[in-house]
Amino acid sequence: MCGRYDSLIPRDAMVQLFGLTAAPQSNFPPRYNIAPTQDVAIVRPPREGGGRELVMARWGLVPFFMKEKPDRPHINARAETVDRAPLFREAFAARRCLVPATGFYEWVHDGDRKQPYRIVRRDRDPFAFAGLWETAKLGAERVRSATIITTEANAVVAPLHDRMPVIVPAEVYERWLDPDTPVEEAKALLKPYPAPLLEAYPVSKRVNSHVNDDESLIERIELEAVPEAAAVERDLLGAPVPARARKRR
Repeated sequence: MCGRYDSLIPRDAMVQLFGLTAAPQSNFPPRYNIAPTQDVAIVRPPREGGGRELVMARWGLVPFFMKEKPDRPHINARAETVDRAPLFREAFAARRCLVPATGFYEWVHDGDRKQPYRIVRRDRDPFAFAGLWETAKLGAERVRSATIITTEANAVVAPLHDRMPVIVPAEVYERWLDPDTPVEEAKALLKPYPAPLLEAYPVSKRVNSHVNDDESLIERIELEAVPEAAAVERDLLGAPVPARARKRR
């Protein structure tokens, strides 16, 4: 799954990276610990004309047919069923988007302990998740919302979790965003990102609380002598790891 991520991309870099023709004037300060229900930046085709626009959306999809917010925010959609699940199928057919990011977090559980890891591109370049967006009318309020699509984990993420967000390669941004791209072709793009291009490393447990949002959260730390976390660290470095270290949430 994807329940936390970071985005350290300034506005001007977003314009260049995603070929934006429209974007808010905000400078987009760095976000080190983006959490569900917060407003996030998404890239989508404009309603009229060419190009792409960047808008803000609540993280947790509210389908257009809902009249009130769901009890649990729909922050993720599964790639395997996104084209036919009632909550997502119409958005998948017509309202696909990109969610700019620079890293995301997953956790290893060892009893009551939760050790977070940050997953990034090895070259530290920014990237974009595959997402969907919707607009719903909740009473007198119109809410724009979004979700991130997940797929099976690659070899880097698998020691941490069995799911990972879909990262869209830059060369297929246009195909992914184009509402005229057939559903079958769009679904074929939902693949695990190549493992050799990613890296995972342990970070401070301060990221466990969404109220913390500062640069220290993305700094690599030295692991404590916790068997579960140490086993995962060996696995991330390519050493064999016992099956018990592959605990899922």
